[in-house]
Amino acid sequence: MAASATDRIRRTSVASVHVHYVAKAEKKGRTRAEVDQVIRWLTGYSQAQLEALLEARTTFEDFFAGAPAMNPARTLITGMICGYRVEEIEDPFMRELRYLDKLVDELAKGKAMERILRAG
Repeated sequence: MAASATDRIRRTSVASVHVHYVAKAEKKGRTRAEVDQVIRWLTGYSQAQLEALLEARTTFEDFFAGAPAMNPARTLITGMICGYRVEEIEDPFMRELRYLDKLVDELAKGKAMERILRAG
C-alpha cells in the first residue's frame, strides 16, 4: 500500500469508520454492542474508554498506539481482507487495522461470537 494511503488511514478518526462498522453489522442483524465487544476484545479498552475515544475523534494511529492490551490471540486471525492476507501484512499498524476489519467482517457474516473472539 502506498505510504500516502497508509498516512491517510493513520490520520482517520476511529469514529468516522466505527459508524460504518456498526452499519455493516446491523445490516446483517448484529448490533453496535457486538461491534464494540470485538473492538474491546482486540484492544483491551473498556466500553467507557472506547466511548471517550470515539467522542474525541481519536485517530487510528493514536487508537492502536494507546491500546491498553492488544489481545495476544489476535495472531489467530487469518484470511483475506481487502485483498490482503492478514497474517502476511508486514506493517504492524496496517496488520492491527486489518485484524479489526476482519473481526467486523466475521461478525457481519454471522460467525458465532466465541469463534470471532478465538475462544478455545
